[in-house]
Amino acid sequence: MLVNLHVKNFALIDEADVDFGSGLNILTGETGAGKSILIDSVNAALGSRLKTDVIGKDGDSAYIELLFSVDSEEKKQALKDLDIDTDFDSIILSRKITGTRSIHKINDETVTAARVKAAAELLIDIHGQHEHQSLTHKKKHLEILDRYADDAALLEQTAVLYRTYKKREEALKAFLTDAEARARELDFLRYEANELRTAAVAKGEKEELSETFKRYRNSARLAASVSSMLKELSESQDCAADRLDRAVKAARDAVAYDESLRGLLESLETAEDLISGICRDAEDYARSLRYDPEDYDRISDRLDEINHLEQKYGSGYEALQAALAKREARIDELEHFDERQAEAREALMEAETALAGACEALRKRRREAIPGLTQAITDTLRDLNFLDTRFEVDLQSLPEYTALGADEASFLIALNPGEDLKPLSEVASGGELSRIMLGIKAVLSDRDDTPTLIFDEIDAGISGRTAQLVSQKLNVIAAHAQVICITHLPQIAAMADAHFCIEKSADNNRTHTRVTRLSEEQTVDELARLLGGAEITDRVRENAREMKLLAERVKQRKQPD
Repeated sequence: MLVNLHVKNFALIDEADVDFGSGLNILTGETGAGKSILIDSVNAALGSRLKTDVIGKDGDSAYIELLFSVDSEEKKQALKDLDIDTDFDSIILSRKITGTRSIHKINDETVTAARVKAAAELLIDIHGQHEHQSLTHKKKHLEILDRYADDAALLEQTAVLYRTYKKREEALKAFLTDAEARARELDFLRYEANELRTAAVAKGEKEELSETFKRYRNSARLAASVSSMLKELSESQDCAADRLDRAVKAARDAVAYDESLRGLLESLETAEDLISGICRDAEDYARSLRYDPEDYDRISDRLDEINHLEQKYGSGYEALQAALAKREARIDELEHFDERQAEAREALMEAETALAGACEALRKRRREAIPGLTQAITDTLRDLNFLDTRFEVDLQSLPEYTALGADEASFLIALNPGEDLKPLSEVASGGELSRIMLGIKAVLSDRDDTPTLIFDEIDAGISGRTAQLVSQKLNVIAAHAQVICITHLPQIAAMADAHFCIEKSADNNRTHTRVTRLSEEQTVDELARLLGGAEITDRVRENAREMKLLAERVKQRKQPD
């Protein structure tokens, strides 16, 4: 769950530390106090796009940090699969925002926004107005049905088989060429393969020829350099060899008088032998230096041939070999075209048969789940004051395969007696969609393993008894997951396990947002404000206290088994 939110210099928030608890966490405050800013900061830490004015006035950067506790072994393993360390049963997602860039970190490691989002999908689910609107899309309907059907293994199997099917479909398409085009391609491939075989470039050949060519091209300079070296070592007057010979003789004379100089003499004698050896090697090299015009031309032509091949087929011996192997494989394919085409067609048919079987199994699981999902959603909508609502799931077969199978789901609803069932997108308003989404989340709460859910604008367009029923559904969801909810309604706020007040203040011509966790008595005062508006009387405060007491009784009755 989300343990702590730390925000610094983000929009109107100078600095805030919010320690969330388990169960239902409620955020309230006056309109414009900054409730949405807090949710925006969470979204920012999770990698969402930002407006240009999110950095506050207290510096040139903003910083958001989210601390999650991770108790589930499955979650830990999923995070480890993303190469994220969970040895301390916790994970920190953070983002530093400057005027030119953002830096995302998981724990202490700088990561990409995509990796943060992948981790966030395992930890938190945020439902704002956009999420409610997703209920108008059939893809979302199929996702909800699959989650209720608990068919993740079948979905994964279908996705794998679909990828195989598409790969083999593309392989068969490669055979859809006419005979004349195949003949032209075969002739060209044979020409190229023959060119590569005839050239027969050996491994390391180019490097060896290049060294020889370099020596030929610089033979005159090499001869001059070796001659100069020999002159300095042994051929000129007062050369190194003569000086060293005199030094050896002097050392021998000295040893006659002092045996301790024997080591020095031996070193000089070794140096004399070394110089003699160097001179012999240099003379041998000088004798080997010869310029053969025919050999030079042969090497030059061979290097030109190899360079020409590398320009066409790739640089280096391995690239030339790979080019030849590729052409030989394609030649074999074209020479046995009918046989290979039949094999490709058979492979595609096998893949399609396997995929069709998986899609049928998936469809069967979905159809088996529809009655239960239909009844569960109908019941939960009734609990949310949709009293005469009818709800159905229409599952239709698609004409083509997809990674999600070959089905399309559509939610149909009639909100009033006598109305025909119509697609959800044509009937429900924004406020109704938010309640329907809440109901669906309640139905899926014991099947959804996301540990933290955030609801924004869940109370849009409702009041009175409906608000009370929404609060009870939030409480049901909070029995299985941590819930963080922004609300303006006292009926929902009263159900809080932890209540936070967001306030805006101004000083020195600046506006600030502050987040405070309320005590029990402060919670009553906040509920009274929500109930009574500008003027809070003793009777309003007493009503608030009673509302909180009633909410506690509801929570006790709704304790999970």
